[in-house]
Amino acid sequence: MYEIFTANSKTEKRLQEYIKMRSDIKEKLERLKINPRKELGAHLLHGRLAGKIGAWLGSNIRIIYSIDDVNKRIIIEAVGSHNVY
Repeated sequence: MYEIFTANSKTEKRLQEYIKMRSDIKEKLERLKINPRKELGAHLLHGRLAGKIGAWLGSNIRIIYSIDDVNKRIIIEAVGSHNVY
């Protein structure tokens, strides 16, 4: 199972705000820990975000993250509406 980390304090703060607003996000992040490449509509991004993965947390909430397979980490780099892409 992977662990979830945030890339910076701004991302951490925004993620915590979304978790407070929607109780289902915590459960979705738990599912992501099990299978970070398949859960939540995960898909590889292109262009300036090539190599990153985008996923859906519900409604209009998206996350962008990368995966460190060696250390079993998911690093969330951005969270917000679809314009985080």
